[in-house]
Amino acid sequence: MFSQTVEYALRAVVHLAQKAPEPRTTEQIAAVTRVPKAYLSKILQHLRDKGIVHSQRGIGGGMTLTKPPAQLTILEVVNAVEPIGRIRQCPLGLAAHGVRLCPLHKRLDNALALVEDAFRKTTLAEVLAEPTTSVPLCSFPSEAAAPGRRG
Repeated sequence: MFSQTVEYALRAVVHLAQKAPEPRTTEQIAAVTRVPKAYLSKILQHLRDKGIVHSQRGIGGGMTLTKPPAQLTILEVVNAVEPIGRIRQCPLGLAAHGVRLCPLHKRLDNALALVEDAFRKTTLAEVLAEPTTSVPLCSFPSEAAAPGRRG
């Protein structure tokens, strides 16, 4: 449902939230999150342009979140990278439907609304505070697929 770019952006901001307010370099973030450095650099640039992270050059510099983890939601991060595309009118362009969605597209949009609402209500601090033995920096599903299986 979500692209690899969204997954990588979320991994990066979760790591920054774990280390907040300490700055982290792209190299440090890439190593911990298992995101290719060049790809991560582009994602971090985009997150900086959207006001999610701040970058500081020089000794002691790096990337930091622009907000405390308790004030930054998953939805803000997702929408900064690839906004959730709600269905506002018939995706098939059927003039007879216009903005009145058919039952199928209405249900799809309702599901997107639920995801959007869940992400709006979830901060990075909540994700990090949830008791677990699994660190939220795991391999992307296609990387984790067993040999011989498609991921």
